[in-house]
Amino acid sequence: MSEQLTILFADVSGSTRLFETRGNIEARRLVAAMLGALGEVARQHGGRVIKNIGDEILCTFPGPIQGLLGAVDMQKRIAADEECAREFLAIRVGLHHGETLVEDGDVYGDAVNTAARMTALAKREQIIATASTVKLLTNAGMLRTRSMGQTRVAGKLMPIDIVDVLWQEDTSNVTMVQRAISTGNFSVPRVRLQLRYRGRAIDLDELAPPFTLGRDLSSSLVIDAEWVSRNHALIEYKRGYFVVSDRSTNGSWVKFGDDDELSFHRDEVRLLRNGTISLGQASALNPDHLLYFQCSD
Repeated sequence: MSEQLTILFADVSGSTRLFETRGNIEARRLVAAMLGALGEVARQHGGRVIKNIGDEILCTFPGPIQGLLGAVDMQKRIAADEECAREFLAIRVGLHHGETLVEDGDVYGDAVNTAARMTALAKREQIIATASTVKLLTNAGMLRTRSMGQTRVAGKLMPIDIVDVLWQEDTSNVTMVQRAISTGNFSVPRVRLQLRYRGRAIDLDELAPPFTLGRDLSSSLVIDAEWVSRNHALIEYKRGYFVVSDRSTNGSWVKFGDDDELSFHRDEVRLLRNGTISLGQASALNPDHLLYFQCSD
């Protein structure tokens, strides 16, 4: 079913440092508490939490005003939290209103991709929205915005106008997003994911089609092991990051650097830094079929 919805992503800034300094258990508790608070704010504004993805939350709102006011209150809620301030935690928010495909409790399509791009552009304690979303407000004067120029979004032929939604009382220190386009000179940063499997090297960028993994011979990378499903997993670029999604019977495992290995099943994990992906069983039991990855931009 297709609907006109406002899509909002809120991403926790400072979580990487938190995991390094406070350890996995305490860091996960703090991030979960933040995401819970953000979900509560979203619901107060008529929004719906679609899912949490690592340290990020995806919400939908029936219209731009609910989404924009929800974004402002999310920033205020986190800024007023003493524990977040003590741990140097903040959020960055991006949103866009547009045609959205709603299917099995999840959302897909151009509006989701555009909102993800806004989040990737935002800095900590900042809200970035498409100008077209703000223009839909019947009373735009209730929100203060500042033009941020234009940026490119994958899949769109022309650059789009974006704005900074000002929520702080004192805006003298609000960080500006660097203008992504200038007259006669435009360049798009390329995000890359390098994969290595049994001596084979594969390079993906944000424009690459979804990369499939499994025993099926039609897979982008065929991994012929009895514990691997025919259509086991998928790697794709979403919301400014490469994400691996498990679709298997036995699940998948991912390991970032020297961190503990994480298992996930019928879920997705954002790929960060470098590490390994193991399909069907933990890497210790699967040394001959490890997929190595390296993220770079």
